[in-house]
Amino acid sequence: MDHWPLFGLRVRTSRLELRYPDDALLVRLLEVARGGVHDPGVMPFSFAWTRRPPGRFEPEFLQHHWGVRAGLSVDDWTLPLVVLADGEVLGVQDLAGRGFRAARTCVTGSWVGLAHQGRGIGTEMRAAALELAFAHLGAELCQSAAWHDNAPSIGVSRRLGYADDGWELRDRDGEPTRHVRFRLHRADWRPPVAVTVEGLEACLPLLLGDR
Repeated sequence: MDHWPLFGLRVRTSRLELRYPDDALLVRLLEVARGGVHDPGVMPFSFAWTRRPPGRFEPEFLQHHWGVRAGLSVDDWTLPLVVLADGEVLGVQDLAGRGFRAARTCVTGSWVGLAHQGRGIGTEMRAAALELAFAHLGAELCQSAAWHDNAPSIGVSRRLGYADDGWELRDRDGEPTRHVRFRLHRADWRPPVAVTVEGLEACLPLLLGDR
């Protein structure tokens, strides 16, 4: 933690804790992902990573997260915050900034294990990430996107006050499919839960550089 302070980052609500993962936590997240994230007949992600075969899924999952960690810079960062409740891993909430120091814009993405869906976890963990972005990192705009038929993700965006931001056609399994966008401005953010953040100050030089 002395050399990579992000390992000490904690974002908490009354029932959830979001942590930047070390390798031990990544392995626990991998087990949740391997247990299922969505209906196999529907692909909610732009990249179909959940369809990778056993034996390839596991190393590629870890390689992806290691690459995210190794590629972090003040101009291009992603915080893949692992979500826990009472010590149990539930899923992951990403918060990403591209050219953040100038643009002050974040993008979110997430998934929750099948066993933990339908309990409002997705809304609460994104709310925690949005409060981190707006109240602690100085974001002015947060964006999200989903396939037009991804009702759970769209429902989270609407519950948290996002506005529609248009759509585009993208390739999904070889078919042109509407990908809808949402935006939330800092002035419109109303956190639905109380959020506390711990360990961020030591991380700021990695995310914001010299301020």
